[in-house]
Amino acid sequence: MYYILPHLHNGWQVDQAILSEEDCVVVIHFRHDWGPTCMKMDEVLNYTYIYLIFLTEVPDFNKLAQLYDTCSTMFFFRSKYTMVDLGTGNNKINWTLEDKQNMDDLIETIYHDACKDQSLVASRKDYSTKYRY
Repeated sequence: MYYILPHLHNGWQVDQAILSEEDCVVVIHFRHDWGPTCMKMDEVLNYTYIYLIFLTEVPDFNKLAQLYDTCSTMFFFRSKYTMVDLGTGNNKINWTLEDKQNMDDLIETIYHDACKDQSLVASRKDYSTKYRY
């Protein structure tokens, strides 16, 4: 599924993708070109303003954005990074969301809160494993 989503091949393209959209949430999915968890996440990420970046091809953001996992998803609105409180202690998604509706709800929450100039958005759903038995 990842072949359908647009790929960014250098740091300049990443910057332009983030800066170009004024009224939409831009989702950047940093990933390796291998790994089943990344491929599952690609199936959930079937939207207009989602870009894929291979970590090995564009290593410019690895240290800057602390991209140490095999795949991480970050959100930007009006050229600013929007941190998302998912209940995990991390402000980006570094696991696979199984449901497209969860991603829809998350992007909608980010959009509405970011329109109010909030740089930290609280997710409606708590994704922590603390209370799962």
